[in-house]
Amino acid sequence: MSSLSSLNAFTKHLPVQSKRMPVLFTSHGNPMDIPVSRHERDFWMKLFNLGKELKENYDVKAALVVSAHWCTNDKTLVNNSFQQKQIYDYYGFPKHYYDPKYNALGAPEVANEIATLVTTIEETNEWGLDHGAWPMLMHLFPSANVPVFQMSINYNAKPEYHFNLGQQLKSLRKKGVLVIGSGALIHNLNLAMNKMRSGDLSLYGWETEYDSWLKKQIKARNFKDLINYLTSHKLGKLASPTPDHYVPLLYSLGLMDEKDEIEFFYEGTPTIPAFSERSFIIT
Repeated sequence: MSSLSSLNAFTKHLPVQSKRMPVLFTSHGNPMDIPVSRHERDFWMKLFNLGKELKENYDVKAALVVSAHWCTNDKTLVNNSFQQKQIYDYYGFPKHYYDPKYNALGAPEVANEIATLVTTIEETNEWGLDHGAWPMLMHLFPSANVPVFQMSINYNAKPEYHFNLGQQLKSLRKKGVLVIGSGALIHNLNLAMNKMRSGDLSLYGWETEYDSWLKKQIKARNFKDLINYLTSHKLGKLASPTPDHYVPLLYSLGLMDEKDEIEFFYEGTPTIPAFSERSFIIT
């Protein structure tokens, strides 16, 4: 039995919906944005309005987040906790950065189905919602009334692994599960900090060139070059020196079908250097 047909079998108890669930790839901002209201931060407002549209037009049963901030060595884990722990995995900020609470429940039955289907995925209850998930979800689903759980990134896996794993999860879209890749198309923390330490938030300049190239490849569905991002463009290694923030994109792209459409719901200028907040929805 193929992986995709197997997932259909394992999700029989979830009714097939009349409309397939969209897929998101989204930035999750940066920790400095966490205490900022959506009325002060356009990106947060875009997520808020998108969440309202999703709830109005789809029956969202659960959300699966592939977050840049949960990386595991040589394996992929899925969180099967019902009570989700909120993880404040950023350090050295003032106390009020650690005050926000997001109390969404998990979806252990869906996590179990995924782990049953894909033998490389293991279940765990030793994670929760990290800052690649809950700060973004606070605006996307502010009432915390959508069950949400995370799947880790196998840090040592090749890019093809992540794209192929996304393909194996396609059937979830028919069952009301919103899959969210949460990362950044450009994320070089060392270069960002080099400027930010002196209070300089201006871009280096190369970010615009690479962002424009990425947009073209995503619109053209040039999966080959997007998977081979380290060698397909001269700025690939500079923009993503580590895989954690880039590869959530590959999960989202892997979930696409031929007839799907892509809409960029946020294309604003980044608020910090060596960074991108370009985000899109697949429908």
